[in-house]
Amino acid sequence: MSALKRTDKIAVPVIIILSVVIPLAVLVLMNLPTRYDIFGLEMGTYPFFHALINGSTAFLLIVGYILIRKGERKLHRNVMITAFCLSSIFLVSYVISKVSNDPMPYGGEGFLKPLYFFVLISHIILSAIIVPLVLFTMYRGLTKEYVKHRKIARWTFPIWLYVSVTGVLVYLFMLPYY
Repeated sequence: MSALKRTDKIAVPVIIILSVVIPLAVLVLMNLPTRYDIFGLEMGTYPFFHALINGSTAFLLIVGYILIRKGERKLHRNVMITAFCLSSIFLVSYVISKVSNDPMPYGGEGFLKPLYFFVLISHIILSAIIVPLVLFTMYRGLTKEYVKHRKIARWTFPIWLYVSVTGVLVYLFMLPYY
């Protein structure tokens, strides 16, 4: 148990720092006065890639949930690590896309406009909240602290799934404007 306490002394502050730094870095990079076209990709390339990653992550989260309900711990762990890796790739790509391209305004009207903004705003807020939840959930699972892992995963799973699914919805809302 003392080894876990020692790792907690390192891991917990690192998770807290990352949970603050990542959303702040994304916010700063999104609001740069100048864009730097890093890969020379067309505007619609990044959103499609992000929707693909978000959809794949949502699928993996559901598969991971099913696997743990069936008692398949090792498969569950592997699927969840894959979902985490996809989310990490998404985050890096998202930052690159925001540094590379000006924001695209939503052009919809009528009842779709408030629906779009509700989905977008809830997605953005929960995207920041999910960072520490995922990091703590992964840490507790990988250190085999299953009671703590289950306790936090009950919150992490639905929020992470919501963020992944709404990421795809935001893409679908914006598709006509790319």
